[in-house]
Amino acid sequence: MNKLDAELSLGLLQEEGYKTVDTVEGADVILINTCSVRQHAEDKVYSHLGALKALKKKHPEVIVGVLGCMAQKDGESIFKRMPHVDLVCGTRMFSRLPELLLNIKNHGSHVLAIDEDHIVNVKRAVTYRPNFYQAFVTVIRGCDNFCSYCIVPYVRGREISRTIPDITQEVQALVSGGCKEITLLGQNINTYGKGLSGDITLGDLLSALNDLDGLERIRFVTSHPADMSRDLIRTMSRLEKVCKHLHMPAQSGSDRILSSMKRGYTAGYYRDLIAYARELMPHMSVASDFIVGFPGETDEDFRETVQLMEDIRFQNCFIFKYSPRTGTKAAELEDDVADEVKRARNMRLLELQKGISLEENRKMIGRMVEVLAEGTSKSDSNKLTGRTRQNHIVVFNGSRELVGKLVNVLIYEATDLTLHGTLA
Repeated sequence: MNKLDAELSLGLLQEEGYKTVDTVEGADVILINTCSVRQHAEDKVYSHLGALKALKKKHPEVIVGVLGCMAQKDGESIFKRMPHVDLVCGTRMFSRLPELLLNIKNHGSHVLAIDEDHIVNVKRAVTYRPNFYQAFVTVIRGCDNFCSYCIVPYVRGREISRTIPDITQEVQALVSGGCKEITLLGQNINTYGKGLSGDITLGDLLSALNDLDGLERIRFVTSHPADMSRDLIRTMSRLEKVCKHLHMPAQSGSDRILSSMKRGYTAGYYRDLIAYARELMPHMSVASDFIVGFPGETDEDFRETVQLMEDIRFQNCFIFKYSPRTGTKAAELEDDVADEVKRARNMRLLELQKGISLEENRKMIGRMVEVLAEGTSKSDSNKLTGRTRQNHIVVFNGSRELVGKLVNVLIYEATDLTLHGTLA
């Protein structure tokens, strides 16, 4: 979602005549789009802002702005801590960026824009996106779940869905411009349809997009287990353009911790969902998120998380040490798991997942897979990289003329992160 917000913001500014530059020193406007999910992300922002003090002192006409979740959460306090910042623009106000920047140029700095009720509606500049053949598309913003550790509902607001015709029109424009694959975005995408008239679901949206000529692949993230329905899984299994990959954060394998997190499901329920999905889609891949060191997490709770990872055998996982977020319910709990214990548990899960990923990827050796060629490999400029429908990263031989095309690749080697293949 943050990547898309940045993309949309740049598109808006380019339509107003702005151009991107290669160096900070060459910029008239410097914008930092922020995240508040973890303390480490916020610390990095303040470090970047601190580094801009000297530049701002030397060139006071340069506009420095903070966008996104951290701007929404901290608001006026950013100006107090970093007086050289000119703009603080929240998650629902970035569509007004050109107007806000003009206001600063004409009337001076310290413009605060964090309207609580503003509905984000950005006319997309479909010609501007980092990868011509892929695009993110927001279908629902906000989250109503209020998991005890999570700041997202406070900085992204309540759930608001876009209509199917509105989304279809945007996707059709992207496809007409050459896009082959879209990823539908929502903080809690499974509740898509909330607020719309009629009984509209994510399955209805997927079905509508599946019928679009020229669109090859459809992905969606992120799924909340408590809101994932078997009906959606059935819809996912029957639509040929919907990629058989599911990112569904488990967060913990302990029912006691899941209850304290206010996640709304048990580890057994999570297992049953995955088992049902794999029954209908045997080759489906699953990714997850986990938090270690949540308040009160015992060795036994952690062992249950290890067991869940071993049972499900995820394709990959994002694993984080618990970080208290001011304003959340979990912040009222004692952060009683020692940091060295958090680090040890974090490393244990990372190593476990690395081993599982390697074992599962090696099973792909000798198979032919369909890959959307995305561009040149970062590790080898003579090769291309892309992803399978199950979201495996594949590096293979081929010329740049293949970028944007679906190709068949025979896998001959695998690491825990990457498959290596030869063009068929």
